[in-house]
Amino acid sequence: MQNRKKTLKKALLAAFPHTIPILAGFLFLGMTYGIYMNVSGFSFWYPCLMSLTIFAGSVEFVAVNLLLGAFHPIQALAMTLMLNARHLFYGISMLDRFRGMGLKKIYLIFGMCDETFSINYTAEIPEDVDRGWFMFFVTLFNHVYWFAGATLGGIFGSFITFNTEGLDFVMTAMFVVIFLEQWLKEKRHESSVLGIVLSVLSLAAFGSDGFLIPAMLSILAVLTLLRKPLENPKGGVRA
Repeated sequence: MQNRKKTLKKALLAAFPHTIPILAGFLFLGMTYGIYMNVSGFSFWYPCLMSLTIFAGSVEFVAVNLLLGAFHPIQALAMTLMLNARHLFYGISMLDRFRGMGLKKIYLIFGMCDETFSINYTAEIPEDVDRGWFMFFVTLFNHVYWFAGATLGGIFGSFITFNTEGLDFVMTAMFVVIFLEQWLKEKRHESSVLGIVLSVLSLAAFGSDGFLIPAMLSILAVLTLLRKPLENPKGGVRA
């Protein structure tokens, strides 16, 4: 029993410093999400429970409009799959690392957001620290940060007395920032340019209310067809 406590404490202390950069970002963005939910007419219980059980930031922002709109489960399912399709590749990359983790693996899979994947995949874990518990605590810390931010935002949103008109633009701003960060990380921008062009064409063809799913499907289809040229710098498409 004493050895187990020592193992857990050592893994916790090793994991926490890796999550410090995530702390500020998740608290701020989580509070923004909680306030956004509140000014959209939802009690603080909504961001509280959604951040605890869904733990997918972009989907949680999108879910606000889904909850306010007409019931459309197929659209909600398709949008969720499209937004989180990258997690399929995260999972494949972590197959070996999760092997032999026991029941911890269930939570590790559930809580594998972008930031958690990045830490658990690249961190140099000390030899005397249990790898499974290290990854567990990284996942837990990041989950707690997001949950705390969303819950506090939902609570504080109730006390906001100034005009919050336009706050819902935060979701648009978030996706713009994500796109710009990805653009700066890319060495070649063909995929991003194709995404913009196909989205604009879908918007023109289907209108603002129905363009999202056609845009996602067309992007998926075109990038699949052009995968080899895009992966080959010499023979790839030039932007």
